[in-house]
Amino acid sequence: MRSLVSTPARIVFIVIGFIISIHFIASFAHEGYGRATSMSNIVSKVHRTKVASNEQPAPIPNHQIYSEERANATFVILCRNDQLWQAVRSVREIEDRFNHRYHYPYVFLNEVPFTDDFKYRLSTIVSSKAEFGLIPHDHWFQPDSIDEEKAKKSRDQMQSENIIYGGSLSYRNMCRFNSGFFFRHPLMEKYKWYWRIEPDVHFHCDILFDPFRYMDGNNKTYAFTISMVEYERTIPTLWGHVRDFMKLYPQYVAPNNAMGFISDDGTGDRYNLCHFWSNFEIANMEFWRSEAYMKFFEYIDSQGGFYYERWGDAPVHSIAAAIFAPRDQIHFFDEIGYEHAPYTHCPKEGDHYERGRCSCNPGNNFDFDGISCLNKFMNFMKS
Repeated sequence: MRSLVSTPARIVFIVIGFIISIHFIASFAHEGYGRATSMSNIVSKVHRTKVASNEQPAPIPNHQIYSEERANATFVILCRNDQLWQAVRSVREIEDRFNHRYHYPYVFLNEVPFTDDFKYRLSTIVSSKAEFGLIPHDHWFQPDSIDEEKAKKSRDQMQSENIIYGGSLSYRNMCRFNSGFFFRHPLMEKYKWYWRIEPDVHFHCDILFDPFRYMDGNNKTYAFTISMVEYERTIPTLWGHVRDFMKLYPQYVAPNNAMGFISDDGTGDRYNLCHFWSNFEIANMEFWRSEAYMKFFEYIDSQGGFYYERWGDAPVHSIAAAIFAPRDQIHFFDEIGYEHAPYTHCPKEGDHYERGRCSCNPGNNFDFDGISCLNKFMNFMKS
C-alpha cells in the first residue's frame, strides 16, 4: 500500500517533533530557558519594541542634556596663517568635547588673507560651517591719531623692563581689535552670541550642555572660566579714565552691578586689578554693540592707552561687564575644563569632574593660585 505521506514530508515532521520534544524537556529542566521562551515573555518583548519605537531616543551617554534647539551663536578664532596647527588642535578638542553634537559654526579672522591650505585644513575638521574673514585695515592697525614716537618710546621702555608683550605693536593691535571691533566684523554681525577660542588651548572635559542656550535662557551676558590680577604696569592710567567716563555718563552704570568685585571698597575709588581672562569668554555681542559700551570704548580708545601703555582687552571687557551689566548677568562656568598655558581651570564643584570625564590635573587648578580672583568673585556674588 502507498504511504499517505511522502518521504521528505515525513522527515520534516520527525525533525519538528524532535525539536518540540527537546524544547519541553529544556523548559522543565532549566527554569531560565523556560522563562526566556515563554509566550508571555515573547509578547512583552514585542510590546516593548512597539512602545520604544514611539519614544524619544535615549539620552547621549554620560547623562547628556541634549536639545535640537540652537542659539544664534558662533565660535570666533583670531589667528595667523603660521598658527595653523595650533588652531587645528584647539578646534579638534572643542569638536571632540562639545561641538560634534551641536555643530555651531566658526568664524576665523586674520589681518591678512588666510591661505588656501589654512582654510582647507580647518574646514576639514569642523562639523559645521567655517568662514574666513579679513580684518578691515582701520580695525587692526594703529590709528593715525597715535603719536608713534611717543608710542615707540613706551614700547622700548616696557621691553627693557621685560614686561610680557611690552615691545609688541601687533599685540597692542590685537588688544584694541578684541576690545572694540571683532563684534562689528561683517562675518560676526549676523550672530548674537560668541565663544572665543585661541590657537593651542585645551578643553579637558566633555561639555554636557549648551553654554549658549544656558546663557540665553538664564539672562546671562558674560561668562568666564579663569579670573586673575592684571599686571598694573600695563594699565597705569586706565582706571582713571574709567572713573572719568562714569562721571560723564552716569546713566550707563547698571544698578546692582559688580563694582564690588573689581573695587575692594565697592566705591570705585581704586581698581583692584581683577579681571576675567578673556582668551576664553562666552558673551552676548548685543552688550558690546550697546550704546553704553560703544561710548565707553570710543572714550578710552581716544586716550591712546592701547599704544602709549599696553591696555589689554581682558581688563577692558571685565571692567565694562562689571559696571554696565547687573552682577547676576556674569557667570562662572566651573563645568568647562580649560587650559591656556600656563594656567588651567579644572572643574571642582560637585560631580563636574567625573561627569565631564576630565583629563586635567586638579592639583594644577589655577583657581587656588595666589593671583587668581575667583574666590573674590564667588564671595562677592554671595554677598
